[in-house]
Amino acid sequence: MADAHVLVLNASYEPLQRVSMRHAIKMLVREVAVIEEEAGGSFGPFPKPKVLRLVRYVVTRWMHRRSHLCTKSAIKARDKMCAYCGGRAETVDHIVPRSRGGGLTWDNAVAACIRCNHRKADRTPAEAGMTLLVTPKQPQFVVVA
Repeated sequence: MADAHVLVLNASYEPLQRVSMRHAIKMLVREVAVIEEEAGGSFGPFPKPKVLRLVRYVVTRWMHRRSHLCTKSAIKARDKMCAYCGGRAETVDHIVPRSRGGGLTWDNAVAACIRCNHRKADRTPAEAGMTLLVTPKQPQFVVVA
């Protein structure tokens, strides 16, 4: 039972997520979901669910927030070229190095080629004598493919 997962549908029958059997039984006990399809067998007074449907509709705007996360691939997609020489963007460079407390944020990360990234190393662009060709900022919108 520990590895069994149950599909949870919204009240409108749209798939939301998969949950553990334990979580599914808790949802049945709290009466926030009903069984749409049984897996066979029972768990106490409940048939083992294969698919649950929520009793009330849940707004799922939270599912699309991932597109606003700052990731290395998102930084490379935003910049499209090395921020120092204009070459091919192969990696991501932290303007304030991670060794000095700089994190992966829209304002602190730029795309870079491997050569420029190694040249800058764990220094700031000013310390390395390098100039940024782009001004890093959070994009206004991200197209989700």
